[in-house]
Amino acid sequence: METLKKIVLIIFIWISGGSLWLTAQNEKALQEAFTASYKAEAAGEYTRAIEFLRKEYNENSYEINLRLGWLTYNNGSFSESAAYYNKAIQLMPYSIEARLGFALPASAMGNWEHVNNRYQEILKIDPNHYLTNYRKGLIYYYREDYQTAFNHFERIANLYPFDYDAIVMFAWTNLRLGKNREARVLFNKALLIRPGDESATEGLGMIK
Repeated sequence: METLKKIVLIIFIWISGGSLWLTAQNEKALQEAFTASYKAEAAGEYTRAIEFLRKEYNENSYEINLRLGWLTYNNGSFSESAAYYNKAIQLMPYSIEARLGFALPASAMGNWEHVNNRYQEILKIDPNHYLTNYRKGLIYYYREDYQTAFNHFERIANLYPFDYDAIVMFAWTNLRLGKNREARVLFNKALLIRPGDESATEGLGMIK
């Protein structure tokens, strides 16, 4: 009985040790694949960068799926890129970066509703997320839904009162809503941030 226990213990140690060795080997191979993919990307060789990671592909790896989403997007494979980003989101449901990544191929394909849905998911996770509020503001501004655009630009303008992009778009949105006094104040503030700015100067010229 004691001999059997020793054999079982030895087998367990052997299996555990082997697993740790394999894990270390896999991690090293993956790090080398990522390093090679970065070098290929820097040289503009996106196909090679993709191939390095595909050799080590694991569908349960958030990092690989996220990276392949970026590389395939840059390689012009938009549907494939969106699929990788969606997989990354499934693996890490609260990931904001994966949702922002998904917006790249989705917008390139003109799937604006899908983009907007992902942005809405981000705002449920982080209502004050600057980039998402700004982009949603732009979407609604160019749809001429100025009140909805106002809500997004107002939020980031209050959070970042000396940020040019937030202030100038908030100014234009106020102008479109007929809030000339508020628009004038905001356009002048934009000129403090960027003296001589053409957009702010144009906006002021439209206020009677």
